[in-house]
Amino acid sequence: MRTEKLKRDYEIAVRLVHFPLHPETPPEGQEMAALYAGRNLDPEAMYRRMKTLMDQEGLPYGRRTHTYNSRLAQELGAWAEAEHPGSAIHDALYRAYFVDARNIGDPAVLLEIVAAVGLPVEEARAALAERRYSDAVDADWERSRELGVTGVPTFVAGGYGVVGAQPYEALAELAETAGAQKRG
Repeated sequence: MRTEKLKRDYEIAVRLVHFPLHPETPPEGQEMAALYAGRNLDPEAMYRRMKTLMDQEGLPYGRRTHTYNSRLAQELGAWAEAEHPGSAIHDALYRAYFVDARNIGDPAVLLEIVAAVGLPVEEARAALAERRYSDAVDADWERSRELGVTGVPTFVAGGYGVVGAQPYEALAELAETAGAQKRG
């Protein structure tokens, strides 16, 4: 992955900031056709474009029929980052949503993912039930708005940013423009 290579090549820290992508999506999800309706978009062309980008990045990418609300998954990710740094939760959430087309807005699905990556299920269940990381995700959403983020991925460093899946060279240029030191 390009961000992993960037961390090897430059003295940087990467921090994920949650973004409200389609927060209006109901908990049970929404058909992709309904999401695209009236927006003059070609779902098949969009799928092919994303599939090509994911293939180039070496990431699996499945065909989804639904989109799901990611708010609880983001809160779960914030919990894992705070309580279990370095866990594989983000990769597992990616796979569940973009490869396996699972509803990452469903707490039961989220807890299955927690168990699959070896994190404490009861601790995660309590964090989700109490919405312990809701404020952290709200703060990330506000930060996203302040930065002018309109889509994912967006890379920001030192007041500069690039939007979309970028070649490694564009990310390296961003790091250098922001003053990151190259590792020797």
